[in-house]
Amino acid sequence: MSYPAGAVVVVSGLPGSGKSTLLRRWSCTAPVVDPRASHVACEAVMPAWLPYAVYRPWARLRHFWWLCTEVRSGGPLLVHDCGSRSWMRRWLSWMAGRRGGELHVVLLDVGVAEALAGQEARARWASRRVFARHRQGLGRLLGTLCLHGSTAVREAVSVVLLDRVSRERMAAVEFGPERRRSENA
Repeated sequence: MSYPAGAVVVVSGLPGSGKSTLLRRWSCTAPVVDPRASHVACEAVMPAWLPYAVYRPWARLRHFWWLCTEVRSGGPLLVHDCGSRSWMRRWLSWMAGRRGGELHVVLLDVGVAEALAGQEARARWASRRVFARHRQGLGRLLGTLCLHGSTAVREAVSVVLLDRVSRERMAAVEFGPERRRSENA
């Protein structure tokens, strides 16, 4: 896949669907903002006895600050996101647009069984409540896409839907020259 040089590409899907794996494969072409990195960085400076729930707000604030910094940098950017939060896509689109960039979405639709198997393979589980919330949000998004096509995600210039097979075949992403905006746009 090819995107303009300043594009922000959000990779979304259920926990365990392969977002991190795909982003690692693509990371040689653009910086990757993954909330897991903020979680791990916060965990490293906290006492081992302190549960994540206590410092989760700090981890989320750190992640949001990092995301703001990277989006403002103006270069291409790959973002790991669950996809269930439309406000995040709208905000990313607005931030990218302020610097002349575009938002694009890559949506992994691998199914619940595949996502749960992915969680088992990495030995890291989303709680049932969190998984159900992501599943519900992603289900709404997929349903809207089925009814209205890619125009359902108005904040994105493009939406690419990948299943398990196409996810595995998507070896690389590239960022090319900026697209010229038409004078009528």
